[in-house]
Amino acid sequence: MIPLFKVAMSEKASALVGEVLDSGYIGQGAKVDEFERALAKRLDNPRILTVNSATSGLHLALHLVATESGRDGEVLATALTCTATNWPILANGMRIRWVDTDPATLNVDLDDLARKITPTTRAIVLVHWGGYPVDLDRLNRVLDQAERVHGVRPRVIEDCADAWGATYKGVPLGGHGNISVYSFQAIKHLTTGDGGLIVLPDDELLSRARMLRWYGIDRDGGGARFKNDIPEYGFKFNMNDINAAIGLANLETVDGLVARHRENAAFYDGELAGVDGVELTERASDRNPSFWYYSLKVDNRDAFVLRMKEAGIATSEVHERNDVYGATQGCKAVLPGLDGVAGRHIAIPVGWWVSDDDRAHIAKTIKGGW
Repeated sequence: MIPLFKVAMSEKASALVGEVLDSGYIGQGAKVDEFERALAKRLDNPRILTVNSATSGLHLALHLVATESGRDGEVLATALTCTATNWPILANGMRIRWVDTDPATLNVDLDDLARKITPTTRAIVLVHWGGYPVDLDRLNRVLDQAERVHGVRPRVIEDCADAWGATYKGVPLGGHGNISVYSFQAIKHLTTGDGGLIVLPDDELLSRARMLRWYGIDRDGGGARFKNDIPEYGFKFNMNDINAAIGLANLETVDGLVARHRENAAFYDGELAGVDGVELTERASDRNPSFWYYSLKVDNRDAFVLRMKEAGIATSEVHERNDVYGATQGCKAVLPGLDGVAGRHIAIPVGWWVSDDDRAHIAKTIKGGW
């Protein structure tokens, strides 16, 4: 079976982890600092902070927003995503208001977003589906209009969990003035075993986030730092040196992996365009996606999945729409765009492990019908 996901692990990871284990210090220490410096250099952005998961990063980001603007308003969010995107909204005591899905990209529908921003909107949480960037310039125009009409400019939190290596207009995600959160979970392009990264748009938020990821304590406050005042309670969201060592090793090889994802995606773009029963998603020239997975829209998805399984090819919807769960029944909304694609979208293997022969077999199977 050609898998949909696979763990990418550098040959150097074991040795680096061994160094940490032998050092006698395995918590947040020198390796986390080294990993953060390397990440800041890679993203060309000094305002970054590692965390123990992207979910923690999103929770922290929403906590920052809630404590500056209040928990009494709404957070505009997409239902087509992992629950890890939306559960932190609920965990922070905020209300979800669903925004529809753009069928062309499977990202948030920016027209619907523009209609739903109100004076009570506290934040917007968007997802770069499969590593395909949202049109961030158009989003800024939507925010400009909201500021003129409603006098509010909600904070934007970008869920970049699928999008390591993706760029918008040549700039890595996280460099466009929003709070952005990456995932280093086990099967991502860049893994630390588990972990995440939060990118902040200004130094004040960075300073608060740094304190809040470790109980609100100033880790630079000296040996008796726990005796210093803690003006704001925080969390246990920090990364440790074991995860950071894995990340440092994998950071050396991840560019080649992302490049192979893109090569395989370009092959599918060419081979599957115009195939009966298949609709490709958008490709805009100002975006360079990372293609953590390759999404198609297909007719008769159940039959498609069965045919692919018979041919030894794994497929998945990857995520269920979040508005079907009991936890979100108080957030019901009419979402015609999502309704139109929820039963059609499917992901096929596109990763670094997919060989030239594998991808040819996948394309031939799809073109053969189901």
